[in-house]
Amino acid sequence: MVKKRLVISACLFIVGIAVLLFRLSQIQLIETESFSKHGINLIEASVRQRSQEMVVDDGRGHFIDRSGKPLTYERASVLVLFPFLKKMDWPVEKAAAVLNVPSHELKMAVEASKEPFAFGDPKPFILTRNQMERINSMKIPGVFAVERKYPLSNIPAAQLLGVVGENEGELKARYGEKELFPRTLIGVSGLEKSFDEFLVAEGKSRLVYHVDGEGAPLFGINVKYIEPANPFYPINIQTSIDKHLQETLEKAVDAHGIKKGGIVLLDIKTNSILSVVSRPRMNSASPFSGEGIENLMAKQHIPGSVFKTVVATAAIDQGLDRPDRLYDCSKKINGEPDLKYDHGMLDFSESFARSCNRTFAELAKELQEKDPHMLEKYAEKLSAIGPVGWTGDVFHLEGFRQFQDENKGRVFLSDDARKDPNYSALSGIGQHEVRITPLAVANMMATIARGGEKDMVRAVLSIQYQNGNNMTEFSLKKLPGDTISPITAMKLQKLLRAVVINEDGTGKWFKDLPYAVAGKSGTAETGLYTGEEQLHNKWFAGYFPYEDPKYALVAVNLGVPEDEGGVNPLFSDVVKAVYEYDQQ
Repeated sequence: MVKKRLVISACLFIVGIAVLLFRLSQIQLIETESFSKHGINLIEASVRQRSQEMVVDDGRGHFIDRSGKPLTYERASVLVLFPFLKKMDWPVEKAAAVLNVPSHELKMAVEASKEPFAFGDPKPFILTRNQMERINSMKIPGVFAVERKYPLSNIPAAQLLGVVGENEGELKARYGEKELFPRTLIGVSGLEKSFDEFLVAEGKSRLVYHVDGEGAPLFGINVKYIEPANPFYPINIQTSIDKHLQETLEKAVDAHGIKKGGIVLLDIKTNSILSVVSRPRMNSASPFSGEGIENLMAKQHIPGSVFKTVVATAAIDQGLDRPDRLYDCSKKINGEPDLKYDHGMLDFSESFARSCNRTFAELAKELQEKDPHMLEKYAEKLSAIGPVGWTGDVFHLEGFRQFQDENKGRVFLSDDARKDPNYSALSGIGQHEVRITPLAVANMMATIARGGEKDMVRAVLSIQYQNGNNMTEFSLKKLPGDTISPITAMKLQKLLRAVVINEDGTGKWFKDLPYAVAGKSGTAETGLYTGEEQLHNKWFAGYFPYEDPKYALVAVNLGVPEDEGGVNPLFSDVVKAVYEYDQQ
């Protein structure tokens, strides 16, 4: 009996030892980088346990404006302090003297710390170059002067650039077995999403200091500056945005009380975005709450009379723009008297300048009788329906799109509507099923200003290595498909200019601006109501200077009462701001 118990005890002892050995090998050898169901990296955890670190740069790529100014961050020279200083007798008075601050402020900051920090956070104390050199020359353990990147609280063109977030499942879906940290940030909207493969972090740049079990420094081991092995990363995405103009025009949009809408400003020669403002403003603390995360300038909306530009183009090409033909603009499109807009008898040019609905409803019906796809064909010729954003092959990425969130736009949804005269009439004035993005409308104006040349819109000019050299460039590219002739474009230019210089034109507001403007207004019924009051989309789209076109501009205010929220004052102020910028 005793012998049996001894055998059982010995067996249990051997099994216990085997379990312990297996557990140790599991921890030490087998699952060192993915321990337990939580996938804990034991090596990293061990290093963290005996080190303190300060992240200087998270390693993700950044966006810069067309001249190289950072859009998403600012550089700041700061004083980094490690918490183990509270266990040391260090020359705090000397450091405080260099900073010209009371020494007790440094002491109190260290005493309150649990991890390395930049003195003064969340608003760091900014060091001069001389202060940085003097601090680092002291060689105090746990005291370092470094240049650090801080994300901006108000990012210009926020919806265009987009946001990032943590999503381990999506990270694996995009990058498979590529070795990335589980909490690596990925782009979830805007250019952050489109260019994520280039922006994704290769590793963080950080200051690391080793400590003992009680958190005291291990003397003889200096601070290490650890950065990704590839010196060309992180990369910079050079956008076409002009930071100064962007900030100026965001203030203008807010000053005019645009709650839902915004502007698009294009450089006509390069067909690139100089500024894009979308409201509602994005909530940086909670970007997915509300509508602020969407770039409404790349989303489709009811355009109203702006679409008459497409109808006018088709009418010119089909010979329906005869100057001797008059239209009864004292009537609505259904033939009833128009008591609000009683314009009398107008010819084609006057109808466009005064935005007569009757004229363009009749023309749309005649055009659709000739060809049910006529309006759609001309909308495509003008790039009024898209997508219009830059698309092409980039390295191994086929059909790469700069604007992944861009809507296409449309004229009709069904063949029945396409062949119905009443629906054709409504479509001719930009109602019914017509939807266009402000980005496409801006490109339409740029196309006309260039004499019919139809180009892709760019928001990004190049991808740059960390040293400033180009990894790749996004050259100007033509949009595929048919275009309008230079003669048709010239006639459209005159029509758009008449909107402004005609004494009864809908754009007469812009007659005395420092740049000569050509353009088209639009007020669209949305079918949405606040109480008994229907809401409208207010537009003005155009280009300037008329004689030597440089800029295409669209201003839109969405979902406002008919007698409120006009965009003419905003459009006017933007033209003035651009003129002042050019003079500087």
